[in-house]
Amino acid sequence: MRWIRYVAVATLALTLTACTTSPTGRQQLTLMSDSQLNQMGREAFDQYQQDLPPAGQAEQRYAQCIANALIVVLPERERDQDWQIRVFESEQANAFALPGGYMGINTGLLRVARNQDQVAAVVGHEIGHVLARHANERVSTQTSTQLALSVLGSAAGMQGPGGEQLMGALGLGAQYGIMLPFSRRHETEADIIGVQLMADAGFDPRASLDLWDNMGAEGGARPPAWMSTHPSHGQRTQVLQQEMEGAIARYEQARQAGRQPNCQRP
Repeated sequence: MRWIRYVAVATLALTLTACTTSPTGRQQLTLMSDSQLNQMGREAFDQYQQDLPPAGQAEQRYAQCIANALIVVLPERERDQDWQIRVFESEQANAFALPGGYMGINTGLLRVARNQDQVAAVVGHEIGHVLARHANERVSTQTSTQLALSVLGSAAGMQGPGGEQLMGALGLGAQYGIMLPFSRRHETEADIIGVQLMADAGFDPRASLDLWDNMGAEGGARPPAWMSTHPSHGQRTQVLQQEMEGAIARYEQARQAGRQPNCQRP
């Protein structure tokens, strides 16, 4: 059918003009410029700092010490980003990363992450999102998916209640078939990058497994893995265990090279 060709051509054009490779070798669709996203990340970070109360200076120094130890082992091109980390006063066990190297971590997560190595697992994971340009890929996937659905709806003449119902079903299929799996893939990739990075910086990578055990013990209702933006606890630990042998070897090399972080928990 003609509309199928329209969708195929549009998708192919996007793929050919914006195909990049992530740090783990995965093919990505990145339509946005890094400078544009970095500016958006800076503005969002400024807004976070206006809206959320900051934690105390001891917490800030603790997080900054850990972040510095991780950043210093990045490749030079990545190391030169405007990396910033802030600790916010909130009981939610959460952290985030924004394009451009802007990161936030809540005091609630510092409570769950019980030592510097576990906090390094969190910060390394967030740095992994930035290095892999996950925000760019996420926005690009949403843009291309919406374009494909729009072309499909127009070309197929999906008008009226029946057409709206079908387009709604297609949108739901895109959400669970494309968007959420991409998000879970991003989380897994950030875990892999993060555990390698923390090991290279001299933090014990085995603490990443302890961290997720702590997070799992926090409890709370969770959606099925296929409906979640994050992998299940079991999926996450399985990936980390698969990476652990290589990560421990990197950790031992880092310690022998004198990389032994000593960040004092407040």
